[in-house]
Order: sequence, then structure tokens, then C-alpha cells
Amino acid sequence: MLKPVKRQESTGAAALGRFVIIASEYNASYVDAMLRAARLELKRAGVRQIETIRVPGAYEIPLMAARRARTGSPLLQNNPQRVAALICLGVILRGETVHAAHIGEAVSRALMEIQIRHEVPVIHEVLLLENVAQARVRCLGRKHNRGAEAAQSALAMARLLRSRPRG
Repeated sequence: MLKPVKRQESTGAAALGRFVIIASEYNASYVDAMLRAARLELKRAGVRQIETIRVPGAYEIPLMAARRARTGSPLLQNNPQRVAALICLGVILRGETVHAAHIGEAVSRALMEIQIRHEVPVIHEVLLLENVAQARVRCLGRKHNRGAEAAQSALAMARLLRSRPRG
């Protein structure tokens, strides 16, 4: 688990820009908990611009991520809509068929391609889980909440990219 962001870093976090959280409405009790944790972690770090977009399910996350990455791309000169990082949150629970695996693989591949194409960090926390017990531990728990960890990763990547300009 990543360490919580220290308060003294807050002045720099505000300058990083807009953080966009794209969260699935499906399996809402788990996703909502990750969303709350991610928003809290970003606010603790001093981020002022947090945009939240809800989509019906995990499969719809990449479409919205691609749109926000394109319109918020740092590759566009002086972009006022610049996105520091995208945080993608969702929960897919395996069933008796392979459908969940297909969704998980498609989402993973798409998010990776968006990140590379637009040079915007895409933090992938669309979880493919075996059962609700795993979902409870990863989404509802305070010790290992994947939403908080996603926000920490987003902050780290935004800082890293800002410190290493394109060349």
C-alpha cells in the first residue's frame, strides 16, 4: 500500500491541475466507497480541481477516459482543460461465465492505449474480483482502499510527468 500524501506537499498539488475521476455506477456500493476515498486523498494533498464523471458500467469507462484525455491533453499547447491524471474506478465481479474476464481485458487494454496515445496518466482501478468478500476488502476497507491508492498513484505520476517535460 502506498503511504498517505503528506500535508506539506499540498502547495504543489494544486499546481498540478485537474484530476478527473471516471467511476462506474455498476456495483455502486463498492465503487462509491473507492470514489469517496480517492476524492478525500486528492483533497488532503491540496488538489483543487477534481472532476467526477459517472458512467453506467466498467465497459463504458474507456470511452469517457479517451474523450477526457483528448480534450485535456498536455500535448495541446497551453490547454486550459489540461488533465493531470485520469483515475478510473470500477468493480467487475466474476460470474459463472467468462463475460467478466472479457470486460476486464478489454477495459485494461483500452486504458493502456489511451494513456500512451495522449500522454496522460490513466490510473487503472477497474477491479476484476472473484467475489464480494474481495470487493469488501479492496473497496470498503480503510487499510487497503483501492480508491485512495489510485489517487496516490495519480499524484505521483502527475508530479513525475511535470518534473520531466517532453523533449
